[in-house]
Amino acid sequence: MRIPQYFLPAAFFIMLSLAPDSSYAKDIDLAEYFAENAGAVTIDIVNDDWNRILETYIQENDGINLFGYSKVTDEDRASLNRYIAYLASLDVFSLTAAQQFSFWTNLYNSLTILVILDEYPVKSIRDISSSLLQRGPWKKKLVTVDGIKLSLDDIEHEILRPVFNDNRVHYAVNCASIGCPNLQQAAFTHETLDEMLDKAASEYINHPRGVTVNQGHLTVSSIFKWYSDDFGQGQQDVINHMLIYANDELAASLRTFSRISGYAYDWDLNEYQ
Repeated sequence: MRIPQYFLPAAFFIMLSLAPDSSYAKDIDLAEYFAENAGAVTIDIVNDDWNRILETYIQENDGINLFGYSKVTDEDRASLNRYIAYLASLDVFSLTAAQQFSFWTNLYNSLTILVILDEYPVKSIRDISSSLLQRGPWKKKLVTVDGIKLSLDDIEHEILRPVFNDNRVHYAVNCASIGCPNLQQAAFTHETLDEMLDKAASEYINHPRGVTVNQGHLTVSSIFKWYSDDFGQGQQDVINHMLIYANDELAASLRTFSRISGYAYDWDLNEYQ
């Protein structure tokens, strides 16, 4: 059962101050609550502010998209806040499934950028704590959608993963780290969703931070360990998933493996100066 929409000014939708880590409805099953979607496109989502920020501040370096946090102007930071408030004000239930996937992904990524900007300079997103006991900002309530306060973890693990059941979500959401799949240079939209998800998966799996074969050892991103169940029932299923996106050279190497030798992840901030 849906909770009635709270009609608040746009500023109230951004919860990045010292707001307590709480929710209007702690016991809500978010996946069930946000599962409803529209059968046809009736609303056009305007991503102009987000697209301009991505185009302005992302630079590619050796296959990794880096973000110029130190270069963001006050005007563009205001635009980012405005964009997040705009997304949060939309009637998410009037969006199609593809629009919702894009909506939640854009919301997650834009919130992550804002979290970093609020604490910058930092060496890693893990240096930002949501509580004394919690390393990283992922459990802090940051935004209100349909009257429910949500954290980054809520968006990724309680909505995106269970509602859409698409393991490509792991290539779409960006945690502001070198080891993470690329923050794409354009907003996700329902028209471009599948193409962008496949592109993001291919970029990551064919880059050493995603998959590395060296002297008979297969080392992969820790993402494939943390969320192994999203890719199948075991290591062979993870390898089979990688084969879908691997280029010919990598695929030939992957076919010689039935197990993964090790995992790695770089938590350094994905920034350029």
